[in-house]
Amino acid sequence: MAQCVQSVQEFIQDSFVPLVAALCSEEAERLTRKNSLSFAELVKPFCRLTSEVHMRDPNNQLHIIKNLKIAVNNIITHPPQPGAIRKLLNDVVSVSQPAEGLVANVITAGDYDLNISDRSVKASVPWYSNWKETLMELNTSTFYSATTPWFESYRECFLQSMPASDHEFLNHYVACMLVVSSSEPEPVEQFLKLSQEQHRIQHSSEYLYPKWFIPNTLKYYVLLHDVSTGEEQRADSIYEEMKQRYGTQGCYLLKINSRVSNRGMDEQIPDPWSQYLQKNTIQNQDGCEDCPYTVISNKNTDHLISDGLDSEIKDGLSNNFKTHPLQLDHPSGSLDSTDYVKATASLQDSKKSNSGTPHGACLTLTDHDRIRQFIQEFTFRGLLPHIEKTIRQLNDQLISRKGLSRSLFSATKKWFSGSKVPEKSINELKNTSGLLNMVLAERCVLLSAEILKSQSKYSEAAALLIRLTSEDSDLRSALLLEQAAHCFINMRSPMVRKFAFHMILAGHRFSKAGQKKHALRCYCQAMQVYKGKGWSLAEDHINFTIGRQSFTLRQLDNAVSAFRHILINDSKQPPAQQGAFLREYLYVYKNVTQLSPDGPLPQLPLPYINSSATRVFFGHDRRPAEGEKQAATHVSLDQEYDSESSQQWKELEEQVVSVINKGIIPSNFQPTQFCLNRYSDNSRFPLAVIEEPVTVEVSFRNPLKVPLLLTDLSLLWKFQPKDFNAKHDGETKELGACDDDMIGAEAIAEFLINSEETKVARLKLFPHQTGELHILGVVYNLGTVQGAVTLDGIDPSIGLQTGKFVSNGLSVRGRQDLEIQGPRLNNTKEEKTSIKYGPDRRLDPIITEEMPLLEVFFINFPTGLLCGEIRKAYVEFVNVSKCPLTALKVVSKHPEFFTFGGNTAVLTPLSPSASENCSAYKTVVTDPTSVRTALLSSASSVDFGVGTGGQPEVIHVPLPDAVLLPGASVQLPMWLRGPDEEGVHEINFLFYYESIKRHSKMCHRVLRHTAVICTSRSLHIRATVCRSNALEDEEGRGDNMLVFVDVENINTSETGVKEFHIVQVSSNSKHWKLQKSVKISEDKDTKLASRERAKLCFKAVRCKNSEENYTFADIVFGNEQIISSASPCADFFFQSLSSEFKRTHVQSHAHASQRAAKQSFDETVRLIQQCSEVDLNIVVLWKAYVVEDNKQLILEGQHHVALNTVGKEAFSFPQKQELPEMVLLKFFRPENTPVPARPTPEQLSNLIKTSLHYPESFNHSFHQKSLCLVPVTLLLSNCSQAVVDVMIDLRHKTTSPEALEIHGSFTWLGQTQYKLQLKSQEVYSLQLKACFVHTGVYNLGTPRVFAKLADQVTLFETSQQNSMPALIIINNI
Repeated sequence: MAQCVQSVQEFIQDSFVPLVAALCSEEAERLTRKNSLSFAELVKPFCRLTSEVHMRDPNNQLHIIKNLKIAVNNIITHPPQPGAIRKLLNDVVSVSQPAEGLVANVITAGDYDLNISDRSVKASVPWYSNWKETLMELNTSTFYSATTPWFESYRECFLQSMPASDHEFLNHYVACMLVVSSSEPEPVEQFLKLSQEQHRIQHSSEYLYPKWFIPNTLKYYVLLHDVSTGEEQRADSIYEEMKQRYGTQGCYLLKINSRVSNRGMDEQIPDPWSQYLQKNTIQNQDGCEDCPYTVISNKNTDHLISDGLDSEIKDGLSNNFKTHPLQLDHPSGSLDSTDYVKATASLQDSKKSNSGTPHGACLTLTDHDRIRQFIQEFTFRGLLPHIEKTIRQLNDQLISRKGLSRSLFSATKKWFSGSKVPEKSINELKNTSGLLNMVLAERCVLLSAEILKSQSKYSEAAALLIRLTSEDSDLRSALLLEQAAHCFINMRSPMVRKFAFHMILAGHRFSKAGQKKHALRCYCQAMQVYKGKGWSLAEDHINFTIGRQSFTLRQLDNAVSAFRHILINDSKQPPAQQGAFLREYLYVYKNVTQLSPDGPLPQLPLPYINSSATRVFFGHDRRPAEGEKQAATHVSLDQEYDSESSQQWKELEEQVVSVINKGIIPSNFQPTQFCLNRYSDNSRFPLAVIEEPVTVEVSFRNPLKVPLLLTDLSLLWKFQPKDFNAKHDGETKELGACDDDMIGAEAIAEFLINSEETKVARLKLFPHQTGELHILGVVYNLGTVQGAVTLDGIDPSIGLQTGKFVSNGLSVRGRQDLEIQGPRLNNTKEEKTSIKYGPDRRLDPIITEEMPLLEVFFINFPTGLLCGEIRKAYVEFVNVSKCPLTALKVVSKHPEFFTFGGNTAVLTPLSPSASENCSAYKTVVTDPTSVRTALLSSASSVDFGVGTGGQPEVIHVPLPDAVLLPGASVQLPMWLRGPDEEGVHEINFLFYYESIKRHSKMCHRVLRHTAVICTSRSLHIRATVCRSNALEDEEGRGDNMLVFVDVENINTSETGVKEFHIVQVSSNSKHWKLQKSVKISEDKDTKLASRERAKLCFKAVRCKNSEENYTFADIVFGNEQIISSASPCADFFFQSLSSEFKRTHVQSHAHASQRAAKQSFDETVRLIQQCSEVDLNIVVLWKAYVVEDNKQLILEGQHHVALNTVGKEAFSFPQKQELPEMVLLKFFRPENTPVPARPTPEQLSNLIKTSLHYPESFNHSFHQKSLCLVPVTLLLSNCSQAVVDVMIDLRHKTTSPEALEIHGSFTWLGQTQYKLQLKSQEVYSLQLKACFVHTGVYNLGTPRVFAKLADQVTLFETSQQNSMPALIIINNI
């Protein structure tokens, strides 16, 4: 049971008190009414004695009684009807409620608080997981103070209203006070009349009520004297006469009203009557019209005694829990039933009016002492002697009877001293028919349960309380079930689930009894246990009951909260039940909003909003493709976020911004983010442009099995106008209801979310002013669809389309806030050791000034190309804003994929119709005599954007006049080249542009486009270069080379390509050029079918010194020359050259530290290495004949090969490196000092190129002259750019037996060693003589040549490579 204010001893003592009747004259009643009190009410606060009472039993043993209390009541001759008793008990319980804001009735254990009796508890009060361990501490907790004053009030009122029976005298009056005023003419005669009236009531058969203890009732005569108006001498004289007539122990003079009512009002006098008059006020409520009762001389009474209670009572007590279904009983069938609420309200008003009346206004503290002294004198001098006398008489009567020897006190002691519960007596009482027996049984249970509780026998007390519950009285059953529930949590091992279950039963019975507040409180307390345990159906029932009870009590906030929890939990209810819950919620919410129509919009629980999934898009929607005209892909909400792609776009933007700002990225640079989501960087305020929409994508989820209909769905926002060029800001405007001139909002008329569906809504705002915009949430009407409940297993929500469904008319308007938590911070030590989150400002854009807006369209843009294929397309640039744009540039990670042409119009072909077969190249018809001979031209890399000091990835778009005016559009040609590697390629274009007017917030804008190109195999080119044996060309210059080009058709027949034609081979270099083609066959061009190969040979010579321009040499195999120094051939060449340089530069950058170890050493190495470097680029131009749809198409393209080293094979695209086989790991210590790079022996042997000039055969007559002398010329060519010291040694002999056998032996005559010095690129001729002694074939390539750089040590001196074997035939004639 709950904790009581009184101890068990005090409770039992106060349950059985002597009853004293009070019979007052009208004049005496008038005197007490000056204080707004009756006589019984006047003495009630003073009826407990402050001193001990000594009393002797018939055996003359002294008994000490402490805190004795008597009850003084007015005489009522007609007992109240059972309906009045029920209403009295009901009102007592109804008025006794926990105080608002009460904190005393809370169990505190650790960090948790368990509300036990606070009716303001809501359904959302959290419970804790380890409830069992925590509640085990509640028994010993000093903070335990869960009280139930309504039960104590009920118990007190029940005990006081028990009917007086004939076989027991506990509720019989033992004395009667006769009260007369001293101001009456004949007080003694008035006493006589009152005495006769009391005798008539007690002994006449006319009155059966009230009951009296013995026939000879003690009469105590009280003379009431008004000190303020009465004559004290007359009162004293009358009192003296009374003492002579009734004795000093039978009368008393009570003086009251010493205080003058019109003065001393500022003096604060205590009011001890308020706590008692509250109960009297309840008893005075006569709202039950069918239960009237009459009183004598006073209708205000505290003790109502009845013959019986309810007329219809079943035999026995029911202990069947099935008779308590967990359902609400609403006779009216509607939530609007507020009859009981109105009755309770009137009761509260009456209570307030009574509590507002001052009591004891004419009494002073001295009068309080006089009344207290009067009760003391009455008890000690009158009542106790009379009771002792009566006990002796009764004892004598008992003794005189046969077989009775026990005294009254011993029987009473036996009854109350035992620890066993008189269950047998209770069962006998329950089985006995009659209303009185039922009342006695209830009294016995109330007393026994309190005794068991004092002995910590909570289990037995709970069983006893539950056993008395029955269907005859819902109020009694509710109170007893609640006390049983409290017993369960007061056990040594608290039984929390039993507590919650019985609180539910108590709440149900309270509801049936009309006690809505107590029912709500019980359900709320039980909810604390069931919440969060996975018992969703039980939670739904409790929340639904709490919602209905709260609505009935007009606690609308609690009702909304309870219904909200039903909807937001993962409900397991069937669709029909969920639909009912939703309709109840909407109905309650509608009533809440009607109470305050001008108040703030309420927060709606449905549908769920995944705030972190909210995406914000800035700008217009992307235009769809129109025929061959395709809009730039840019950014849209339909695209998935890719972190790698986002990083690439950021790097591209940083690259172009760095170029614009001369290699420096500004500190205030903010990468453009068109779409903000949970993965993007939202730490900075995003920028939006005025008059451009801001689209917010909100993710909704419907957790219910019934569809939800949202109407008039729009965004909720706050805006502060701000001129970023001015100092003063505007006034903040919220919500934007009537501010369409600042922010325009787009609303969705109908938005249907089917059952358990996740759906996104895209809402737009149109800013019309600059400033700071804050998107707060969404606002909408929440409703349901008519007939949304599934019938026959068919879900009617399937197939519902927007605008084709009908609402059921029940909807409420509310809002949901978008609250996004930023990323967790994890940078500093403090952030790592705590939980801190950064800001997320995706919903707080800054609206900036007007900016240009570019749209890009691609015309005839291909989706599939051959590797190296050249295709011409067009790009259209449109300025759709109201301000001009400039500084248009495009940046891409693959600049070799496209070009807009050269900087000069001469280099760029305007239209492809002027050339044969509509070629994308600039072509001219060639003279047949020039076939296979190089046609020369030159071009500067500056004309094609290379070599300007900028990054080759950033390409300037050649707009006319460099400005695109508002509304203007321009089309520019764009050449594309298929990537060299087959597969699917995603190529990103970032278009950068600026406004003519500089802005403080936004400096530039960008537009994104991703082109997807699928390339298939075409040709594979590999080339090598080697030195020619011919030391001189036609112009007498040396250092010629041969270039071998190997072309293979690696295309498969699946692509429809019949064959490839090699139409031209061009070279591009500052130092070398192709001179002519070595004629191999008579065909004009080379045709290659699938998997066929061809090898071409060309002669290359040095070109004149030109450090600025590149020399282009075209060797044409057909009738049409492609100008390789013009667009697009030169563009793609220079771009591939830049890409190759970038790739080799990255590889060589790792060795920069080693090269810087010794500067002079590196210079020597560099000079030697240059002898093997070529720097010659080959461009192979081809045409492919393709059959597609029975039509023959001609495709064209080009491949590039960069020849850098003599003798090293180069390819048209990098070869894939094969993964090495698995080897054992080797651990070694790296050297601290870098080892300088040494030239290879092959590089050292290329300093000097040698060539022997001699006759192929020589005739000599050995008969005439035995020695044959042949003149031989040794040509030495310095291949380096430095002075070289050369040493020739002719003494070398061939010692190999095989060489001697094949070539024979000869000797050189004359000087056998030479030391020469050759200048840069110098060719030196040395005359030698060879001596032969007989005929044969001889190899003249025996001289050894050593070379080193002049003025250098011989560290790099090495033997130079010999040419191919120089064979000479010596003939004898």
